[in-house]
Amino acid sequence: MKFRVERDALAEAVAWTAKSLPSRPSVPVLAGVMLRVTDGNLQVSGFDYEVSSQVTVEVQGDADGAALVSGRLLAEITKALPAKPVDIAAVGAHLELVCGSARFTLPTMPVEDYPALPEMPESAGTVEAAAFAAAVAQVAIAAGRDETLPMMTGVRLELSGGTLAMLATDRYRLALREMEWNPDDPEISINALVPARTLNDTAKALGPLGGPVTMALSQGAAGEGMIGFSGGTRRTTSRLLDGANYPPVRSLFPATSNAEARVPVSTLIEVVKRVALVAERTTPVLLSFSSDGLVVEAGGTEEARASEAMEATFTGEPLTIGFNPQYLIDGLANLGAQYALLRFVDAFKPAVISPAGEDGEVIPGYRYLIMPIRVSR
Repeated sequence: MKFRVERDALAEAVAWTAKSLPSRPSVPVLAGVMLRVTDGNLQVSGFDYEVSSQVTVEVQGDADGAALVSGRLLAEITKALPAKPVDIAAVGAHLELVCGSARFTLPTMPVEDYPALPEMPESAGTVEAAAFAAAVAQVAIAAGRDETLPMMTGVRLELSGGTLAMLATDRYRLALREMEWNPDDPEISINALVPARTLNDTAKALGPLGGPVTMALSQGAAGEGMIGFSGGTRRTTSRLLDGANYPPVRSLFPATSNAEARVPVSTLIEVVKRVALVAERTTPVLLSFSSDGLVVEAGGTEEARASEAMEATFTGEPLTIGFNPQYLIDGLANLGAQYALLRFVDAFKPAVISPAGEDGEVIPGYRYLIMPIRVSR
């Protein structure tokens, strides 16, 4: 194998593929990225039996072939190379990489020991890349990080006709995003639970490419299905999580509200960040709403306290409610709107945050539910 490639194209391809590689692989070859050159195209692939990534880059190919090298090491090297064409050649049990006056020799692993990448499942439809990336980012923040509860670490995709809904919860907050997409079958009705981190990384990588992203699905037995995404020259597949017993979380959204407030998003984020400086990790920030506006307070150890008032339009009986400051900031920062509409039942029931326009009208499509923290005053 011997080829020449542009440094940026190579660095980008290797970085994207290496990102999903396991830090502690069950077998050494799974820490590698496969470089395969055929007919002037370089395929950079990674696979850990759960997630596969593959990207194709045009190269000047002198000799077709394949080599398997450490993904993380190659990613670090290609990122640090000077902005010049890169010459790569497999020589015996080594890979030689030359860029300008920089030369690296890396050990290779046996290509024949590397598992075959799974085939892409059957296409289910397409969605616009940038809109998809933005929607996934809004939802993935609410997914759990506790691997002992794998179901909570996923994003539930609900494909129903021309509507794609995404849901995620860690039991303390819940995000729901609905958007239009283009299904291959207008009558489609499928649910799938995708690992949130994989979905977020994939959407983030495909978003800037623009154009359509093809979503492909194969439903196996519980936890054995697979989902695939492809856009431009990139494709990725992931095993689905077992979502058979996913709780009916939509029912958590209250049907009615007794009070609501409209607040400028950027101002509230800044105020919460400032006030939360005195709060311990588990200490909530208190939001006190009245016809006069909003006061945000927090108290920490050794009598450290903070409070700040800001403008807010509020209707309903005066209300004081406590939230985890980071969960509140996460929801506000991902609204994608200038104003937030907060709806309350009372101080002890979940609040719902929605994006709103300057006229106070809710912008449909996204809702973020956050559980309050009970506080004694």
